[in-house]
Amino acid sequence: MYKWIKELNFITFAVERQIARITLNRPEKRNALSVAMILELSDALREADDRLDVSVIIIEGAGGNFCSGYDVTEGSYATKHHDPNIRYRSDVHSVENDYWTLREQQAPLAHVFDVHKPVIAKIEGYCLAGGCELAMMCDILLAANDAQLGHPGVRGLGTPPNNFWLYHVGPQWAKRMLLTGDRISGKNAAKIGMVLRAFPTARLEGEVMKLARQMCNIDAELLAANKRAVNLGLEMAGARHMLGLTPELDARSHVAQGPHKDALWAAMQAKGAVPAFRERDASFGDGMIEVDD
Repeated sequence: MYKWIKELNFITFAVERQIARITLNRPEKRNALSVAMILELSDALREADDRLDVSVIIIEGAGGNFCSGYDVTEGSYATKHHDPNIRYRSDVHSVENDYWTLREQQAPLAHVFDVHKPVIAKIEGYCLAGGCELAMMCDILLAANDAQLGHPGVRGLGTPPNNFWLYHVGPQWAKRMLLTGDRISGKNAAKIGMVLRAFPTARLEGEVMKLARQMCNIDAELLAANKRAVNLGLEMAGARHMLGLTPELDARSHVAQGPHKDALWAAMQAKGAVPAFRERDASFGDGMIEVDD
């Protein structure tokens, strides 16, 4: 049936009236990105990009959340995996091997940026950490007013291995968010340009489809040309280099030393990720950024 998709266990894929809809489908995990899900997403993007009956791609999440981030229960090393099709350098913990593995993991997400067809992110609920990275790779982001976007992982786990924050919100807002790990609502994210627009949740689906159908009134080859024109500008501003360098920075950050990071990792080992994250976040209050009108 499909040319590029091998199997679908963690996403769904459907095409209707020139619109391909890719749905992250691990609602019990708030659509956390496992390695297998990332590979399925990559295949689905290739499938949609190759099909002549598709002009626009929508990425969304099942169960009321876009994506809560990377699945931290997997870890970064081969000892956590048994799938021979998932490439890992080795299970030896070193900066170089970590960097190599991160590059292998992150390369499929770059297909969002590289596919010829426009990609719309439909964001509701949690859009955090790796989920936020995925959304920022999309061409246009539309969000629910009460969606939550941010990267709490910078509070002790590392730095975003796919880092497009600068290109969406500029240096000061990028630093404001990445130096605190605070979150921002969809409504406030629209005010700083992190998403294009935000709507009440009940309107979000209709607004996403309205925009997608408008795009479908333009021939796919012309859509591709105009997407590529903007992406070339981003590449000249260093976006492509960022995709190569930020996994290296993340690997370096994994061996960074400090009492807060050490305490977080010790708590994760002793209590598990969720209780450790709750302890980490307690000192940040509600962690929500307010933006004046």
